[in-house]
Amino acid sequence: MPAPYPTSGPVTLKTNLADSALSAALKDGRVSSPIVRFDFCGPPVASNGFKAMVREGAFDAGELAIVTYLQAKTYGKPLTLLPVAVVGRFQHNTISYMDRGKPMAPKDLEGRRVAVRAYTQTTGAWARGILQHEYGVDLSRIAWITTDDPHLAEFTDPANVVRVDKREKPLDQRLIDGEADAGILGPESPKHEKARRLIADHAAAAQAWHAKYGCTHINHMFVLNSELARQRPDVAAEVYRMLADSKAAAGPSKGVDPLPFGVENVARSIEIVNQYAHDQGIIPRPFAVSELFDDATRKLGAC
Repeated sequence: MPAPYPTSGPVTLKTNLADSALSAALKDGRVSSPIVRFDFCGPPVASNGFKAMVREGAFDAGELAIVTYLQAKTYGKPLTLLPVAVVGRFQHNTISYMDRGKPMAPKDLEGRRVAVRAYTQTTGAWARGILQHEYGVDLSRIAWITTDDPHLAEFTDPANVVRVDKREKPLDQRLIDGEADAGILGPESPKHEKARRLIADHAAAAQAWHAKYGCTHINHMFVLNSELARQRPDVAAEVYRMLADSKAAAGPSKGVDPLPFGVENVARSIEIVNQYAHDQGIIPRPFAVSELFDDATRKLGAC
């Protein structure tokens, strides 16, 4: 567990934050602070530190998948959300299948097997929500083939989730070999000449989704240890400022900003993935956005 925090003055925060355009200026020193120092001690792939963050309190600060955070909130983990998107993208191009002579449409997944790293993975939750709400897919009629357990030890996967051993064969190879009929494996997997995107014109579908809902798909947000956030609202505000300055140093994004900051700007995306997670049995009830922020973090980024 992190050590007690000083009530004033500088703090050093054990931090799990991957290398990215957003974090570059923080990590190379272009953005700094007289009161906050980040000890970037997390693994190179930030998601590999999520389990330690929610189970052991291994970090004072860092990125966390939004669905993992919603589960952490459900189970009373001492984490406080900042209105900062660290990873985001539209998920329409993450669902793939192998061309075996007949095109596959979303409804064709019913009664079949779909591979996804973990049932509670945020990318999977977004993709399943798209399938259910935009294409009418009955998710209960799909067998979900996974390799990883949930980040939260308290959660038990639904009955239609089947765990396989990734040491025997990775999920992309299982899809290639026909042991899965489709996979939510990311925009570039599997790397095979017969791999096809389930949503063929995924770019147009993403544009249509954005026009309909007015937001992007947030994957990871930034969190602080709740005791730190409670004791040191000045530190929470300074962390937000540093992240915003680091994002600004990366330059403007092309097209829709995938990494919104501020409660007003992240709210719609959180509301939707919150509902998706509830629909899919990942959380017992959807949270109001106001429940996810405290008095100090709720004001961050407000005009």
